[in-house]
Amino acid sequence: MNMIAKGVAPLVAALLLTACAAPAFKQPEIAVPAAFKENQAVVTAADGTRWKQAQPAEQQPRGEWWLAFNDPALNQLVADATKANANLAVAAARVKQARAIAGIAEADRAPQVGVGAGAQRNRASAISLGLPQGSAVSPQTSYSASLTASYEVDLFGRVSSEVAAANSDAAAVEANYRSVLLALQADVAQTYFRLRATDAELATLEQTVRLREENVKVNQRRFDLGDIGEFDLSRAKTELATTRAEAIGLQRQRVTTEHALAVLLGRPAADFTAGVSPLLDASLLPAIPAGMPSTLLERRPDIAAAQRAMEASNARIGVARAAMFPSLNLSASGGGAAGAFADVFKWSSRSWVLGALMSVPLIDGGRNKNNVTRSEAALEESVAGYRQSVLTAFAEVEDNLAGLRILSGQTAQIEDALVSARRSADLAQKLYAAGRSSYLDLLDAQRNLAAVERSAVQLRGSRAVTTVALIRSLGGGWGGATVDKVAQK
Repeated sequence: MNMIAKGVAPLVAALLLTACAAPAFKQPEIAVPAAFKENQAVVTAADGTRWKQAQPAEQQPRGEWWLAFNDPALNQLVADATKANANLAVAAARVKQARAIAGIAEADRAPQVGVGAGAQRNRASAISLGLPQGSAVSPQTSYSASLTASYEVDLFGRVSSEVAAANSDAAAVEANYRSVLLALQADVAQTYFRLRATDAELATLEQTVRLREENVKVNQRRFDLGDIGEFDLSRAKTELATTRAEAIGLQRQRVTTEHALAVLLGRPAADFTAGVSPLLDASLLPAIPAGMPSTLLERRPDIAAAQRAMEASNARIGVARAAMFPSLNLSASGGGAAGAFADVFKWSSRSWVLGALMSVPLIDGGRNKNNVTRSEAALEESVAGYRQSVLTAFAEVEDNLAGLRILSGQTAQIEDALVSARRSADLAQKLYAAGRSSYLDLLDAQRNLAAVERSAVQLRGSRAVTTVALIRSLGGGWGGATVDKVAQK
């Protein structure tokens, strides 16, 4: 029987340890496509136009991705926002908290040691001392000093699971910080390009206003000379007022965008003024290689945060399981006690205590079992969240790749339309001046030109904004050094 007991005991202990330890983390299987659908080597549009994809640029630095736009003003705005944005400061503070919580969990691995010293004066009753009622009892003073230590033996992995969960939580918070940082940088760049696109659109409208003013002057002179009737003059004045109203309305959009940029920079809207800088050319925008879909899982900070959340949930299953098994706490205390403080540290005043306490849950009403079930369900939730993050990331990349491809096709067509519209307006002006066409024909040609010019400017801004969106959906650049610098401030 003794031999059987010796053979079975290690097996039972191993089974207990296995039962309560956190399960081995298994990476969820994700169907990753071999390539992005919108990132083929050669893409043929519906009109037959063929677009060649830019070559991968894996050797290019990714951290400060906005430098690829070669815009000093943008570089300064991103730097200012990184220093002063309130949401980024909130995320950095959360990193500090998460790291501190991980440190608190790590502290449970080490023995807890403390010292204490005190004095006490008391007077016991005569009866408690076994003396007759009314006997005189003198008060006494005692002094003590002690050194205490305690340690929880991690029999079933509760402490190690707590540490693993806290470390994974901290890593998830750091990844969320990087996600906030990337979103901030992208928001600054997109707002900046929207502002520049609005400036370009305003410049186009102002040019149209000047043209309308010239038309009013010419028609007024011709009306005074009796060459035309009042109809053409009234129509010219109407077009001038309408165009001015459009320009004034666009000013409201510019002011709103400027205020949004001020908030991103952490500055009061009243103290920030963005200089006028029309976005005149979209051909200088960088070509962004999408790379392989598999790399997206490594580069996106939100996916990294979801990954760490799964690992933390997995570790907490071990914490829940360990609560169902015995816990062992060791304690020790040593010191001295005496009636005079000078005698506390004498050898004759010494005292010590050693102890071990093992506690086992017997009846808990199903609390621990349900806690394990809850932890397992939390893991299922985090796995589903991870899968959703991956699917969303792939969709965002495809959206932005498709957006850039389609915008490129639109831009090529609008450039052709712009050449034709300018030629038509020029011919209409000459025919009207020669008296061979009506003023309505001239207005129609000029309206068409103004509409095409505004469409060209809007497409220019859309391409810049979508380029930034693609960078953001690909994970931008999020090196670990940045979060450390901010979190340690």
